[in-house]
Amino acid sequence: MRVVLFGGRGMVGQGVLRECLADDGVECVLAIGGSLTGQRHEKLRELVHRDMLDYSALEGELAGCDACFFRCIRY
Repeated sequence: MRVVLFGGRGMVGQGVLRECLADDGVECVLAIGGSLTGQRHEKLRELVHRDMLDYSALEGELAGCDACFFRCIRY
């Protein structure tokens, strides 16, 4: 399974990232956020993306992913 995680730096995001990296069923995790998580793992790939309202530049990166974790924030 290929997982995309938006926001892996906060308390909840860190927990989701930790569980995904520990799960044998997850082959890779793509973490997308405004800054890097600071984690190092062979299954982890990170992308810094500042415009959280426009993901068109990441279409190719997101293709083929099986699961997505994100936290909805109200502004």
